[in-house]
Amino acid sequence: MKYLIACLGNIGSEYENTRHNIGFKVADHLAKAFEVDFKTETQGDLAQFKHKGRTFFLLKPSTYMNRSGKAVNYWLQKEKIPQENLLVVLDDMNLDFGKQRLRGKGSDGGHNGLKDIDQCIGANYARLRIGIGRDFHKGQQVDFVLGDWSEEEEKDLPDILEYAGNTVKSFGTVGLAFTMNNFNKK
Repeated sequence: MKYLIACLGNIGSEYENTRHNIGFKVADHLAKAFEVDFKTETQGDLAQFKHKGRTFFLLKPSTYMNRSGKAVNYWLQKEKIPQENLLVVLDDMNLDFGKQRLRGKGSDGGHNGLKDIDQCIGANYARLRIGIGRDFHKGQQVDFVLGDWSEEEEKDLPDILEYAGNTVKSFGTVGLAFTMNNFNKK
């Protein structure tokens, strides 16, 4: 079985360590854990690993956040991966920092990456939202989301990435329902 793990973020060194790029951080964490490298491909950087008889394709779209749907749709079609085997990993400022929520479908919640994916393939796919918090004043949302992690947040990131990586592996090996029941508790 094949799974597409679409980890959202923005390309470019200026975005590398921003809250909006937590999806890319999860992809990098998994690639390092499985000792695989990303290759620049059509619509994004792609790495592939095997775990418990499943093949996972890690995608970091090169289309920028608000055009993520184009890359996701391309790789679903190219690799003939059914939509139920898609997991989108993204930041969510409506969740407390470090908290995560896995759902089998849902709204875009104002996230431009999800809006574009919804427009390209519909809203019926799994998404793993990782909380970045809301520590900003009215009107400073963009600066916060595109801002670098604080020193305190940096200290907690390794545990958050490990937990998210375990969630991704569970999604692909034991399924959505079990994974939601066991990994939405943190």
